[in-house]
Amino acid sequence: MIADVLKLFPDITSRDFRILTGIEVGMQDHEWVPFDELVKYTRIDHQNLAYLLGELIEKELVLATTRPYEGYRLYFNGYDALAINALVKRGSICALGDEIGVGKESVVHEGMKEPELPIGDPETVIVKFHREGRTSFKDVKRLRGHLVNREHFSWIYAARLAAGREYEIISRLYPDISIPKPIDGNRHAIVMEPAKGELLFKVRLEDPDIFFDMIMEQVKKIYCNNVIHADLSEYNVFVNPEGVQIIDWPQYVTPSHPHAEELLRRDISNIAAHFKKKYNLKKDVDALYGHIVSCTDNIKD
Repeated sequence: MIADVLKLFPDITSRDFRILTGIEVGMQDHEWVPFDELVKYTRIDHQNLAYLLGELIEKELVLATTRPYEGYRLYFNGYDALAINALVKRGSICALGDEIGVGKESVVHEGMKEPELPIGDPETVIVKFHREGRTSFKDVKRLRGHLVNREHFSWIYAARLAAGREYEIISRLYPDISIPKPIDGNRHAIVMEPAKGELLFKVRLEDPDIFFDMIMEQVKKIYCNNVIHADLSEYNVFVNPEGVQIIDWPQYVTPSHPHAEELLRRDISNIAAHFKKKYNLKKDVDALYGHIVSCTDNIKD
């Protein structure tokens, strides 16, 4: 858990981070990184490296095996520590607070960032840690198109790739699309501004028709930017007095995807089903789909 990492963080030394980085690099090619490979990478002698690895194992930052050889790999806490360290060094965060959201594939914490000007107050940010692959590598590989042709991958690779995809797409879509402003990304972590308002499923809207139309217009703008969210529902749309914001982008696809129509229709249907169930608002999914794809000739590259 992030809370455990934060307790340990002040005592993690630069040599510890060098070892953690060495294991991270080695996990690109090994399920368990051989001890001798770590000696070469860290340039720490055998005796001191063995001692330091023992401390990292005790702190639950690293896991070890002796079969079929002596090898090491990162525990999620170790990977969290590497990402937090990089974000702190870059000034993207100066503190991490409470966990404010958790799902099967991510955990979200509130954080703080130093102000742009020295006279300002610290800014509130959101830090999302991806967790893809932690429970089942096979399921993640089967469900994620960007992983199906990868022969070797670990949960680190799955989580890092998902975070990278999400940060890349929100950086490209912002500010044209109504999403929280992206601030930074490192490894499996993304820093962004907090979403405005409340999640759609939590609120009772006074004007549901207006908000439904705003969501569909965002879906159309997203499509006209050559993107389909592909996981849209009442659980990743925020609503506020000024409008809506859409979050959670790692599963996005483009209109050239072989299942693009199916995924876009599912996005529309999910939102329509929520408004029908909660507000008895009936919408024609076929008509909405036609309206959204009507910008086909103008799709941006």
